[in-house]
Amino acid sequence: MRFMGTFHPKLDEKGRLFLPAKFRDQLAEGVVVTQGQENCLVVWPPAVFDREADRASEKPLTSKAARGYARMFFSGGEEATPDKSGRIGIPAPLRDYAGLEKEVVVIGVRDRLEIWNPTSWAAYQADEVRRFAELDDDEDDD
Repeated sequence: MRFMGTFHPKLDEKGRLFLPAKFRDQLAEGVVVTQGQENCLVVWPPAVFDREADRASEKPLTSKAARGYARMFFSGGEEATPDKSGRIGIPAPLRDYAGLEKEVVVIGVRDRLEIWNPTSWAAYQADEVRRFAELDDDEDDD
């Protein structure tokens, strides 16, 4: 699966989100929505979520960072199946975590989607565009 692009759907009054039309067939069987880093939400196809969950499970329970990551990753997770219109419900605790109201930004990130508060996305993007422009792997070749 490959997800790319930026979309601007709206949440309806019940907290449901229309998935971008171009991805609905790929996600028709269901998704897992979790808290992401940088206060966004992540929409995972189940197979990709399972891979990430397996990766998280490989870390030892004696690692404080691994325990913390697993707690955040799984505690806010929610399975959802898109309805006939391609909508999924976003539970209130997840909407609160990401600061989502009516306007949202959905971005494709290779094997998953992320859902952002528009203000948070604009601030993140402004910061990252500068870093992206400054990337230069050739510096180590001297």
